[in-house]
Amino acid sequence: MSARETTGFPPIGPERLAYGKKPSQFGLLRLPGDVVTAPIVVLIHGGCWVKEYGDLTMMEPLAADLVSHGYAVWNLEYRGVDEPGGGYPGTFTDVSNGLDHLRHLRSQFSIDLERVAIIGHSAGGHLALWAAARRRLPPASGLAAANPLPVAGVVAIAGLNDLAAYHDHGPGPGATGVIDGLVDGSRARRFADTSPAELLPIGVPQLVVSGDADELVPLEFGEAYVQRARAAGDRATALVFPGADHFTLINPASAAWQQIRAQLPTLL
Repeated sequence: MSARETTGFPPIGPERLAYGKKPSQFGLLRLPGDVVTAPIVVLIHGGCWVKEYGDLTMMEPLAADLVSHGYAVWNLEYRGVDEPGGGYPGTFTDVSNGLDHLRHLRSQFSIDLERVAIIGHSAGGHLALWAAARRRLPPASGLAAANPLPVAGVVAIAGLNDLAAYHDHGPGPGATGVIDGLVDGSRARRFADTSPAELLPIGVPQLVVSGDADELVPLEFGEAYVQRARAAGDRATALVFPGADHFTLINPASAAWQQIRAQLPTLL
């Protein structure tokens, strides 16, 4: 049967599945019941990498919308910097292990690991790009994985895609502190294996989404990252929505999100 042939079964999930032993090492899996083998979208939430500010419930409305349009969805939770073991390296290794856990889920569920896209919002946009770039990490990095799951494409929505730039020029006094809480070591070393901008070219298509009314991650950060990615040889596209703020972009009822979802087939 073809990948898009229907089965007539209802959607499955959300099903909570652990990829580790810590409380935050789990994801919620949804499957579209009418697709034999579905492309899978991994969702990574934001919240400044801090559990107090956000968890995977932020992305649940998008998960429900995506599954209704024929995608399998793995909504990923991870340890924040305010949890034991979070920060460097735990936040990164959680995302890495959570993504690679899809290989284990493939034996139980109808998901297509040849068509994996990651969508992240805000701090999750940073983690989405970083996860796609893991194969670029040097073996000596404490974040390197032996066999990272290949990713077809990434959508970074209002993402903190260049940690150094946001650390130095982000809005408000909190920009420096929140990144200092995430990364470790000297300035030169800590961004080398944690910032997507330092790992270019990532080698997969990237859609970088910004709202011109976003006061938390102003659109110039997204545009500057796209220019840098293109200069490195990546296929990166900037998508800017007039009047959209930081959270409009992940409202499934918004015209912005519907246009973002419409771009997914070009990444898969």
